[in-house]
Amino acid sequence: MLIAFNKPFGVICKFSPEPGKRTLADYIDVPDVYPAGRLDTDSEGLLLLTDDGALQARISDPTHKLAKVYWAQVEGSPTDDAIASLRAGVKLNDFTTKPAGARLIDEPARLWPRDPPIRYRAKIPTAWLEVTLREGKNRQVRRMTAHVGFPTLRLVRASIGLVSVEGLALGTWREIEADAAWMPA
Repeated sequence: MLIAFNKPFGVICKFSPEPGKRTLADYIDVPDVYPAGRLDTDSEGLLLLTDDGALQARISDPTHKLAKVYWAQVEGSPTDDAIASLRAGVKLNDFTTKPAGARLIDEPARLWPRDPPIRYRAKIPTAWLEVTLREGKNRQVRRMTAHVGFPTLRLVRASIGLVSVEGLALGTWREIEADAAWMPA
């Protein structure tokens, strides 16, 4: 079984209770499924869950180079140099990121409102970047955009491989075919 879930902001990616916090158990009542990878509590969007350990490893293991696409609303207006740095790989304190896809985009169509909304500052513009990774280090997109001078205010995972959050309402899930054909080998 493979489940695509549109995780809201503030939901912890685990099923066990956490006092005062929402978890996956508040949204998904399916036994024996577990997240294939993580999505930080303050990030939103696509999370895949499965009851198949081999599939879980294949989705989350960076050796399979499965593309993960993120939409990042950043503070400021990213420069061509900043985008070029994201594409080339960014040297962070503990590692250097692999080259990533990065481009400016318009605010994604049909994007749900975030609750709570991001902070609004009248004198500081925001912009949207689409960042494509084939690795997944802790808080990587946020660390990358901050390193090049444009901190992430909102982060949405739009897709994993060929599975997209498109058409999946916030806080809802659907079962999808676990056929490996949707993932590049």
